[in-house]
Amino acid sequence: MHRKHLLTSVQMAHFVAHGALRMDAVVPDEMNAQAIEVLDQGIPAVPYGTPLRETFPEGSFAQRLVQLPEVAGAIQSLVGPDPTVDHHAVHIREANEGEAQNLHADAIIDVRPGAFDVQLMYYPQEVTLEMGGTLSVPGSHLRRTNESDTGRYQNLRGQTRLTCPAGTVVFLHHGIWHGGRRNDSSIDRYMFKIRFNPTVRQVRLWNTDDLYDPAVAKELSTFFPWYETATGRLELYNRVKLWQALTGDDTFDPEYWVTRVTNQPRRVVAQRSLNPHAPKEMA
Repeated sequence: MHRKHLLTSVQMAHFVAHGALRMDAVVPDEMNAQAIEVLDQGIPAVPYGTPLRETFPEGSFAQRLVQLPEVAGAIQSLVGPDPTVDHHAVHIREANEGEAQNLHADAIIDVRPGAFDVQLMYYPQEVTLEMGGTLSVPGSHLRRTNESDTGRYQNLRGQTRLTCPAGTVVFLHHGIWHGGRRNDSSIDRYMFKIRFNPTVRQVRLWNTDDLYDPAVAKELSTFFPWYETATGRLELYNRVKLWQALTGDDTFDPEYWVTRVTNQPRRVVAQRSLNPHAPKEMA
């Protein structure tokens, strides 16, 4: 993988802060033109844990998709050079469907501090607001929740509904809160999803040439409208901890969110005994 196709540190920091990274129109038009027929036919399932290199037949549409340089570079940057496939699926929202999916995360409560799965979502058509699009809540991925516990929430400040050009690929942290919106258009909406599991430690897998660019800290300091004034700060803490794990640098802490609550000095300074009956120190 050529370094120019890997994500930059600023892009990785954006993913850590937002829980998502989108690449507009990254899939060529000729592939998008083939996609609907391919997705209508279905893509055969594979067992959980199948190596990505063995998941899709040689020359197949899905293999060509994940081997596009920008897509392959993002996969390697996020989960490493040899991930496995958790599952993949074709999602079709029918025209005038009249039903939306509840807000949810694609995982039970996940307590891994420095590892995460990534979901690729590919949209072969232009997605308009009338077609619904995928709703997601930026910055929600590190808020520990259990699958559909968030389903009772209807609208959150700062949520987004995806509208995009054909050929767009979005990478999501598996914990982000999201849901498919209803399709009010006269066109069926297609999306192909793949969930990847890392098989290596997710440490500095991207192009780190800009690791100390001030824009990295700026991305990691993003505060989203739905965050509570107090509890929302925990998201910043969790974000810094994840970045420390991804970089292998536990000193990174621009605003000292982590340092303030983990500082435990080890140096001991001897003090004169406060016990009046203790033997006096020798002169």
